[in-house]
Amino acid sequence: MSMCSSCSSGSSSTKSWIVHGIVAGAAVAAAIGGGAYLVRYRKFRARVVGIIPARYASSRFEGKPLVNILGKPMIQRTWERAKLATTLDHIVVATDDERIAECCRGFGSDVVMTSESCRNGTERCHEALQKLDKKYDVVVNIQGDEPLIEPEIIDGIVRSLQLAPDAVFSTAVTSLKPEDAFDPNRVKCVVDNQGYAIYFSRGLIPYSKSGKVNPQFPYMLHLGIQSYDAKFLKIYPELQPTPLQLEEDLEQLKVLENGYKMKVIKVDHEAHGVDVPEDVEKIENLMREQNLS
Repeated sequence: MSMCSSCSSGSSSTKSWIVHGIVAGAAVAAAIGGGAYLVRYRKFRARVVGIIPARYASSRFEGKPLVNILGKPMIQRTWERAKLATTLDHIVVATDDERIAECCRGFGSDVVMTSESCRNGTERCHEALQKLDKKYDVVVNIQGDEPLIEPEIIDGIVRSLQLAPDAVFSTAVTSLKPEDAFDPNRVKCVVDNQGYAIYFSRGLIPYSKSGKVNPQFPYMLHLGIQSYDAKFLKIYPELQPTPLQLEEDLEQLKVLENGYKMKVIKVDHEAHGVDVPEDVEKIENLMREQNLS
C-alpha cells in the first residue's frame, strides 16, 4: 500500500434531507428568536473555517492520511472535496507530523502544526483555531478519512448551527446499513423530535430486547463531520473527561454529558470512511464504479 504521492457531488435526495434538517432548525430559531433572527442568521456565526485534523500515529492504521487512493493521498482528496463547500471561508490541515504537513503543502493546502498531546480531533481543532491569524465564529471539523465527503453535508451542518442559537455543536447522520449494526467502528446516534442528539454509541442503539436488528427501524449512523461554535470550542478542552465519553471513546459524549445541545441533520450519504487498511480497496472500487478520478 503506497503512501503520499504528489469531485462535485451530492444527489438530490441528499439535498432534500439536508433542507429538511435546516427547515427544522429554522423553526426552532423562529420560536426562540423571531423572524428578525432568521433574516439576519447569516450574520450570526458568519465566519467559518474548515479544519482537517490529521495525525500519522494510529493504532488501527498508521499513516492513514497519506495512504494513496487512486493516485492521490487520502487527505488531499478530503481537502479537494471540502474546497467545494460554499460556507467555508478558509480551510486548513491541522497536524503534528511533518510528513503530513509537507504532503499537504505540496498540493496547496494551508497547514497549522499542532501538539502531539492533542487527545482527539476536537482538541486539535481547538489548538489550530488559536494559531490562526483571523477570527472565526464557526469551526468545522472535517474528518480526513472521509475522502468522498459531500460538500452539501458540510454546508448543511454549518447552516443548521447558524439556525440553532441554543446549540453549540452540529453534526450529521445517515441511514445505518444492517451489516454495520454491530460494528464498533460505525458509531450510531439517536435524536429527539426537534433534531437534537440524545446519545451516540458504538453499540446498536436503540437495542431491541430480542437482541436482533429490527429491519423496520430507521437506525442512524453518525458521520464524523461536525461543527462547533468557536466560543464553545475554546472551553471544550477545559471540560473534564466524562464517564460515558471514556467508556465509549466518543468525544461528542463529553458535550452531551455537560448539558450542551447538539444539532443533528439527516442526510442521504453512502458512508465511506477509511478506518482500517481493508477499507481503501472498497473506496477505490466505488470510485471506479462512479467514474470518480
